[in-house]
Amino acid sequence: MRIDLNSDLGESFGRWELGDDAALLEIVTSANVACGFHAGDPTVLRETCERAAERGVAIGAQVGYRDLAGFGRRFIDVPPRELTNDVLYQLGALEAMARVAGQRVRYVKPHGALYNAIVHHEDQAAAVAEAVARYDAALPVLGLPGSVWLRRAEEAGLRTVREAFADRAYTPEGTLVSRREPGAVLHDPDQIAERCLRMVRGEPVEAVDGTPIRIEADSLCVHGDSPGAVRIAQAVADRLREAGVRITPFTGAAA
Repeated sequence: MRIDLNSDLGESFGRWELGDDAALLEIVTSANVACGFHAGDPTVLRETCERAAERGVAIGAQVGYRDLAGFGRRFIDVPPRELTNDVLYQLGALEAMARVAGQRVRYVKPHGALYNAIVHHEDQAAAVAEAVARYDAALPVLGLPGSVWLRRAEEAGLRTVREAFADRAYTPEGTLVSRREPGAVLHDPDQIAERCLRMVRGEPVEAVDGTPIRIEADSLCVHGDSPGAVRIAQAVADRLREAGVRITPFTGAAA
């Protein structure tokens, strides 16, 4: 068994610091780096890419809505052509920082409200897929299993990677519980680690209402801005390795 472990990083901005990127980069195998639209400034982006490159962590572009004030967690009804251009802009910005660090962007993952919107939103899903395909059709994309986004990405000729969330609750339908709802974010490192192992083994886990569901995944995400993110990521990594699971980037990059 093998799995990728990813985290959202590079989300500080100016004097405002969020998360412990340095510690998480010692644990994860893939870094979803903010591209400046929902979080991250040029200095933060460059430093995050440099740290990831030093540790052999794969650099991914975490693209989102242009929403610094809302941290990219508010839906914006962006026309498809504009959304395609917004994603292209973000990819180019992060690619510059990755290249200066001696690396390159190796995959794409939508962020926040955009991630959730394109689970069902046909036009926006197609717009993001078009951006990635036009930029570099060899880039894999991360997304929720069964989403419109992954279907549209496959139709555009992109490699799709199924993602599960270590620290988020699921609905019985296999989508993420809204952060506005109680119990949407999980906090107990040991329980989260055991849940992740069950996911990797293909065993059912409990949805928010207790319903058993199966979540297929090639990559597990630990949110870098969650309280106790480092403890959670370490607990997940330790539990998986104890069970004989190899933690390695899905991109094939050295970790």
